[in-house]
Amino acid sequence: MLLRPMKTSTKIKVYILFVWCCLCWLTAGAQVANPFGRALVPDMIADASIELVGDTFYCYATTDGYGRGLDTSGPPVVWKSKDFVHWSFEGVCFPSADGEKYWAPSKAVERNGRWYIYPTVNGIMHVGVADSPEGPFRLARGKDEFTKPFAREATLRQGEDRGGIDAEVFVDDDGQAYVFWGGRHVAKLADDMMTMTEERTLETRRKEYSEGPIFFKRKGIYYYLYTIGGDERYEYYYMMSRTSPMGPYETPAHDLVSTTNVETGVFGPGHGCVFNVDDDYFFAFLEFGRRSTNRQTYVNRLHFNEDGTIQQVKVTLDGVGALRKVKSAKELKPVDMKASSTMEPKKIRHNQDERCQRTEQFVAAFAADGENGSRWMATETDTLCWLVADLGKKMKIGRSELCFVRPTEGHAYVLEGSTDGQHWEPCGGHSDVQRKSPHVDEVKKAYRYVRVRITKGIRGVWEWRLLASGKSNR
Repeated sequence: MLLRPMKTSTKIKVYILFVWCCLCWLTAGAQVANPFGRALVPDMIADASIELVGDTFYCYATTDGYGRGLDTSGPPVVWKSKDFVHWSFEGVCFPSADGEKYWAPSKAVERNGRWYIYPTVNGIMHVGVADSPEGPFRLARGKDEFTKPFAREATLRQGEDRGGIDAEVFVDDDGQAYVFWGGRHVAKLADDMMTMTEERTLETRRKEYSEGPIFFKRKGIYYYLYTIGGDERYEYYYMMSRTSPMGPYETPAHDLVSTTNVETGVFGPGHGCVFNVDDDYFFAFLEFGRRSTNRQTYVNRLHFNEDGTIQQVKVTLDGVGALRKVKSAKELKPVDMKASSTMEPKKIRHNQDERCQRTEQFVAAFAADGENGSRWMATETDTLCWLVADLGKKMKIGRSELCFVRPTEGHAYVLEGSTDGQHWEPCGGHSDVQRKSPHVDEVKKAYRYVRVRITKGIRGVWEWRLLASGKSNR
């Protein structure tokens, strides 16, 4: 069949339609952009201390996202993971500190068959102790009760001046323990892990206010990392010693560890930690995030030069993926996500750096993207508050794992399944408010559609995983 050539006016109309479609496609893509990348855990946390004990990673941190800035924090919890990708917690790890301002806990340190932790509670460093790295912790001295302004017998610093924040504990190869804290302070710890001796202040090249110290040892070299600045201008610098944690220290010509990287979308990489898995080292840092105490934590690899100096980290929001192989059931990927409502996009206002321009979207698809930095949120007036995962066809579902927004406050929900999207039957959930993440349901039935209805708690989901029958990797 012969085709007649199009008239010029028709060509123009077709071209305009093509351009309009392209613009619509680009606009749609921009509307669902996630500027927060692959965060470590599906929640807002800061000041992370991470360690590998046996076959489990533990993350102790400040719980962010409670909306009152420096006046508050979320409950004390410890996140755990077998593979460094899928994290979980259940309940609080320091019951007597629940309801207090619980900030910047150290990692748990083992000594004499017990585990010691050093959180800043109500602005003062305290000492906690437990029989396990996951707790439950209690105050190491005196009555297990926090009184204002501090629990007198259980503060790390005794005497007239008990001030100090952000404790970091290091145990050397000879068993001697040291504690570092904000303001460039260091002291030795006695065998009881509570009594400090030989306190001193370290001299660093940078003289600005400093907090969030990081300390570790690699191949006979001691590394002391310290912050300056804050918000989008948070930075880490370092110095090193080949003699002792107490010094003397040398500062390399290039002593910058991390700073804002506009190219990769990272602003103000601040208080975090360094940890290792065998010979591989990693740098964890908080990021400016959604402004104020609405931060998330990210992890990048840390590299060294042959002389032992640290290579500046090109910080990204990409994460490092799995650090241990764990067998798990196959994940069932939804072909579509729908919700009863979607919160309006929110512009994040910068603080010190105008280059930090972010808008957070809350679309349903974010609940199944596996990135931890994005989330679906319903509107405040939504009385239905449901999220539906469409698997495209009927599939046998082994289990459901739901990571709600602000999980430390607790949630109740109903989980339902359907083969046609019209008729639903319950397949999980609970009516009581439980503080944990994820909330796990053993479904063990075939559905095409699965729906969660949030009945209590913040109306949003960070991540939702549906798995075929088999073992979870948490």
